[in-house]
Amino acid sequence: MRALGTVIITLNALTSIVSAFAPSYVRTSNTFISGGYLRQSKIPELCLAQKNDTIPEENEHEKVQDFRGKTPFFNRSDRQSAIDIAMKFGGSSLANADRIHHVAQLIKSQIEQGYRPRVVVCSAMGKTTNSLLSAGDFALEGRVDIQAIRTLHNQCLSEFGLPDNLREEITCLLDECEDMLNGVRLIQELSPKSLDQLVSYGERCSVRIMSARLNQIGVPAQAFDAWDVGILTDSNFGDAQLLRSSAEVISNSFNNRIDPDICAVVTGFIGQDPAGKTTTLGRGGSDLTATTIGAICGFDEIQVWKDVDGILTADPRLVTAALPVDDVSYDEASELAYFGAQILHPIAMQPAMKFDVPVRVKNSYNPDAPGTIIRNREGPAPRLVTAITCKRNVVLLDVESTQMLGAYGFLANVFKDLETSRLSVDVLASSEVSISLTLDKKQDPKQIRAAEKKLSEYSKVTKKKDRAILTLISDVERSSDVLAVVFRVFSTLNIKVEMMSQGASKVNISFVMKNSQIDDAITNLHSCFFEDKCVIDTSNLE
Repeated sequence: MRALGTVIITLNALTSIVSAFAPSYVRTSNTFISGGYLRQSKIPELCLAQKNDTIPEENEHEKVQDFRGKTPFFNRSDRQSAIDIAMKFGGSSLANADRIHHVAQLIKSQIEQGYRPRVVVCSAMGKTTNSLLSAGDFALEGRVDIQAIRTLHNQCLSEFGLPDNLREEITCLLDECEDMLNGVRLIQELSPKSLDQLVSYGERCSVRIMSARLNQIGVPAQAFDAWDVGILTDSNFGDAQLLRSSAEVISNSFNNRIDPDICAVVTGFIGQDPAGKTTTLGRGGSDLTATTIGAICGFDEIQVWKDVDGILTADPRLVTAALPVDDVSYDEASELAYFGAQILHPIAMQPAMKFDVPVRVKNSYNPDAPGTIIRNREGPAPRLVTAITCKRNVVLLDVESTQMLGAYGFLANVFKDLETSRLSVDVLASSEVSISLTLDKKQDPKQIRAAEKKLSEYSKVTKKKDRAILTLISDVERSSDVLAVVFRVFSTLNIKVEMMSQGASKVNISFVMKNSQIDDAITNLHSCFFEDKCVIDTSNLE
């Protein structure tokens, strides 16, 4: 484990500090945690102002434990009834000092309600990740300026009155970030590996401030970089995958090394490859960090705190009458994420599904709202349609074979050429001699053109841009009822469906149409399925 902090306190100093910082001190098997900072024998080269104090002897540790036992957060008799949870907070929930204080109080309130936050996964503050990406672009243009990022973090340090050693640590991290940008400016190159290192500074600063604030309000906490608790990845910079060996390291960290009464504040989004290089899990990867840790450790619940009241029936920016959904299955949540709902990372559900740990999506701006619980569900869905989502600006390819009817190998060749061009398909529909498929807007246009060229050797290819995928998360066993409403609405509004897909997934039906028609389609279908008003008669539906 890499040391994050710089201060060791002696027993003589403990008495005067305890009264100010409540239950903030605990000794684990190999470490002594003080006020949210961790000291170990292995000291990092950067950001240190080491003191040569000694670690307390065991009898001193017992006095600390006795103090902890008298606090509401460490009452041993409550441990068996405590609900172990993982909590994750995104950038909008941590936008500034006020929001960080609000989240810290929210965590404290969860403890008072009987929850025990074993891990709190934090994103970078506010728009820090975007600011770092912009700083990388500016560095390539010959300009280096991270003053806005410094100001944001220094305001938090000043407003909370956090100790000088933490200010030095944050300053050192941001100095390192600025030095890196100067290197980018000089060599005029920003590789994926360097970009991952650059954006990591946001999370690394965020968790240190959050941990210190929690300790200030009496919640024992410790900041960790993700790799120190086992988030280990391959070297696919920008979209790294977790290694199988991560599971054992994560389990050992939380079951044997980190005191269960310490709130571990862990960086989301980032990891480390076998060579010790910083990697990222892709945008939204903080969700995956939280679900991975919560699932592997077998916590009772994973809480993902957002800025909306759970999963909604539609995007509230488009549909003002969008409603929160009480519960969804893992499959439904995964499909919603994949087809555009900005709630969870598309692969964040996989660890929770594998280990059957429920995930609750809640609103940090409205913590009293019940949110949405995601869990296993047996039997049919309790409603005809659960939610409506979409992907905009996709490319639709119609590929028609020019070979003789019945000639084998057509579909195999299509998928082989797509694989060669490293293209993944969102939705497809096929027959013996033709196939229609959609490609996400994020895919490389050069790769799409290369695939078109290969496909044209044995087929007629028609490419249509500016298309959108509308997806209904629904009870597919009642697809006839769903489709009856959908196509009557589309007919009434003169919305042309260019492709439809149903069957591979048991929880979604997808339609491809022009971008210009997607908003009308969503708002009118939402009115029919959720608002008891519709452009057609739906009185025959239950």
